[in-house]
Amino acid sequence: MPVVTCIEDLRSLAEKRVAKAIFEYVDRGSYAEATLRANRTDLELLTLRQRVGIDVDNRSTRTTMLGQQVTMPAALAPIGLCGLNWADGEILAARAAERFGVPFTLSTMSICSIEDVAAAVAKPFWFQLYVMRDRDFAASLIERARGAGCSALVLTLDLQIQGQRHRDLKNGLTVPPKLTLGTLMDVMAKPSWALNVLRGKRKSFGNLEGRIPDAKSLTTLSQWIAGQFDPTLSWKDVEWVKKLWGGKLVLKGILDAEDAKIAAQCGADAIVVSNHGGRQLDGTSSSIRALPEVVAAVGNKLEVWVDGGIRSGQDIMRALALGARSTMIGKAYVYGLGAMGERGVALALELMRRELDVTMALCGLRDVREASPAILKPL
Repeated sequence: MPVVTCIEDLRSLAEKRVAKAIFEYVDRGSYAEATLRANRTDLELLTLRQRVGIDVDNRSTRTTMLGQQVTMPAALAPIGLCGLNWADGEILAARAAERFGVPFTLSTMSICSIEDVAAAVAKPFWFQLYVMRDRDFAASLIERARGAGCSALVLTLDLQIQGQRHRDLKNGLTVPPKLTLGTLMDVMAKPSWALNVLRGKRKSFGNLEGRIPDAKSLTTLSQWIAGQFDPTLSWKDVEWVKKLWGGKLVLKGILDAEDAKIAAQCGADAIVVSNHGGRQLDGTSSSIRALPEVVAAVGNKLEVWVDGGIRSGQDIMRALALGARSTMIGKAYVYGLGAMGERGVALALELMRRELDVTMALCGLRDVREASPAILKPL
């Protein structure tokens, strides 16, 4: 096993091990991928200010998210098809997050179900909701999340209609996979991945199996899903979800100051400045570029988090410097999962925590909550 020093090492290992269609589902973006690239480029343009001659002993990366103590300002973001990177992937990631001390968010489009994950962990996790055309089904998901003891609901707002992801179409990505010459060659090229996934508890969307009227086959289930993303989703639906849920509510997919103000008025506890990892509206702002105006628009009315391109402790520090209370990480931990399973997720988190700790020290900080624009060097 090669020495792993950073998230990019885990990405390289995952690319070698995981079937191309699944790896590129995680790794790539929509259309020309301009926003995907901007998420990384704009983070790297932010120059950290090195300070010396400051006592930086006894540092702490700990903070809180929604009142919950966390080891570092990061939560695992919801990832669809996570369990196809490694058998029972959502369970493994939830366990790793629990041991490390950060929140795990289960996607509506997960492979393992809400109940599968709840049975495997000791502490509450978060559930991410898509409000679909079938509002009764959305309500049932909320009820199941409540029954599983989920401590927060993360409502994703930026998938009313799906952006085209060219690589998914070219790779023939479907759930369940369609057996074509290309997909067959892909699977045959990664036999260890195929055998591993076959051992998993489930092979399709665990939250949806057996829950859809007249879904007599996986093909029917996939057809139902394709028609369920709802372009009529509005702020009235957000109010409906909040009332039905009754607990901590996070709104994900906020990229505009005006939308942030409305989110605060709706009573959200936190918002995630996000462009869906560059997988929806291509050509829009990077998350980190949108962050300062969102923070300015809502002040201290709610917690502001950010995702999109966060691959290192330095990236976390940059986000905090621009006003984020915390971050959500997606691709980074899934690379770890695809490379090494549960151990890889734990390693991804620890690599980022160590980087964050060293970055704090070299910027002259002892507590991660002290991060401010003062640690950035003007361009």
